[in-house]
Amino acid sequence: MQQTPPAGGQHNTGMAMIAYLLFFVPLLTGDAHKDEFVKFHTNQGTLLFILSVAVSVVGTVVPFLGWFLVIPLGGLFTFVLFVMGIINASKGEMKELPVIGKYQIIK
Repeated sequence: MQQTPPAGGQHNTGMAMIAYLLFFVPLLTGDAHKDEFVKFHTNQGTLLFILSVAVSVVGTVVPFLGWFLVIPLGGLFTFVLFVMGIINASKGEMKELPVIGKYQIIK
């Protein structure tokens, strides 16, 4: 589901893109609370971080299948979502990431 970007077309795309690399930076600077656009992408970045941790944990705990299937495929899936998120942020779009994007952690 695509949400409507903030009115006026003025949003901090740089901080939104940083949210996918280091999700906590917009939270620490307060930009996630001032700008709905940055808040949206910070939430998506946080979900992506949680997914990557879950893939790593499951891939490490499950022997063989996890090492040769879960980690490579989960890592590829996470990377694709990461690229999609950065592209959406750079275009000024508020598109949810597939599978994980519908959840809201940052309110």
